[in-house]
Amino acid sequence: MTPDEIYPDGQHLLNRRGFLQSAGAGLGGIALSALLAEQGLMGKAAASTLDPIRPMIQPSAPLAARAPQFTPKAKNVLVIFCSGACSHVDTWDYKPELIKRHGQPMPGSDKLVTFQGEQGNLTKSYWDFKPRGESGKMVSDMLPNLAAMADDYTFIHSMTAKSNTHGPAENQMSTGFTLDGFPSMGAWASYALGSEANDLPAFVAIPDPRGVPQSGPNNWASGFLPAVFQGVPFNAQKPIPNLATPSYIKDGDEKATRDFLRFLNDKHLERFPGDTELSARISSYELAAKMQLKAASMSDFANESPETRKLYCIDDPNEVKAGFGKNCLLARRLIEKGTRFVQLFNGAYAMGEGVGNWDGHKSLKQQYDVHAPILDGPAAGLIKDMRARGLLEDTLIVWTTEFGRMPTFQKGASGRDHNPAGFTVWMTGAGVKPGYSYGATDEFGYQAVENVATIYDFHATILHLLGLDHERLSFYHNGIERRLTDVHGHVIRDILA
Repeated sequence: MTPDEIYPDGQHLLNRRGFLQSAGAGLGGIALSALLAEQGLMGKAAASTLDPIRPMIQPSAPLAARAPQFTPKAKNVLVIFCSGACSHVDTWDYKPELIKRHGQPMPGSDKLVTFQGEQGNLTKSYWDFKPRGESGKMVSDMLPNLAAMADDYTFIHSMTAKSNTHGPAENQMSTGFTLDGFPSMGAWASYALGSEANDLPAFVAIPDPRGVPQSGPNNWASGFLPAVFQGVPFNAQKPIPNLATPSYIKDGDEKATRDFLRFLNDKHLERFPGDTELSARISSYELAAKMQLKAASMSDFANESPETRKLYCIDDPNEVKAGFGKNCLLARRLIEKGTRFVQLFNGAYAMGEGVGNWDGHKSLKQQYDVHAPILDGPAAGLIKDMRARGLLEDTLIVWTTEFGRMPTFQKGASGRDHNPAGFTVWMTGAGVKPGYSYGATDEFGYQAVENVATIYDFHATILHLLGLDHERLSFYHNGIERRLTDVHGHVIRDILA
């Protein structure tokens, strides 16, 4: 039968003219949706629980404090990042079966080849595990000061990563993606919330005294977010170069120069009303000027009490330990003054086995005996000090590393290879349950098997504690609503207080 016989009135389900009309309307709808999304107006066209929420950013004050999407548990975040992949089976993840089967092959691993090659036998930790505090949590002696506070931590023992290579894995832990070019956790937080401090950055990265982590500035980059939201890197040893006013410039002359510059900027703005890029640029320069006046004093510890100096180990004869202690004290001061997000690194990339970080391939004990004391005393002092000052009521502290290490030793070596299949991170402070453990690896610590968690879940939980919905905090870039958690992630609600 012909179409005219089936539809004698000529009203076919689809004819050439109808197809072209429908296609034209459809393409117009797609174009309209794209334009609305680009201008942040999509929610007005079609409301949905997953519509993106755009922070109301003032061009003249891009770092001004902004309200979260819902009531937060935390106002600030401090991340302690152990670069190089600190071994979970030698620190936080107690495995009696690893002790019982020490020296035996791991079942099913006869053909297992990891990052650097073949694996040897199961190897117990060099450090003893002991019950800690009222919870009785088994933690290693390698970090005795941090171990003593196990009752304060919320452990996630089932973390997994997508890469077994340091650079991409650091990228994922800091940005949610293994590739370069994506905004970091701190950039997303400062984009959404701004800062409580008007003379300090919203987001500060504090590299280890020995240098930067392997992925370097990717860890604190703003990616495709506006550059004003990237992390400002400085530490207690090298705060920001050229901060001091030259001796030949008098205070009155400097003030007069700044006042004159402000006068010129104001006149320029009057000539170009509504130029948001110009006003934002002026705001950034003004923040830089304020930082020059403020940042130098943040790393001046001359007047600290003997008790504080001892707590942070800043007079320790080990220069690296003392330097990391100063970085910890700097982190506390920044949080205290309203900096939204601080990323504190322990360990740095260096050519040479285990020279500057936790990458324990060949001689794990020898390397960790160097690195552990540098982390342990100052980091424990930082947490104690922040708790005593009441800062943990509003601050979430996160301890992390880019992936774990194998329960076996590498063939022909006395160290452990990379292992993204299961490792431990922990949190303490605002919004999380103290003395609580979530998830588990298998009997050897090789693979996450219970309540398996991803870095997307990890990031979603941090954003949630800041009062942000990870599915709605997005930025339209190259035709995609980009998120810290990509298209994945769930808040780990079991760990929330």
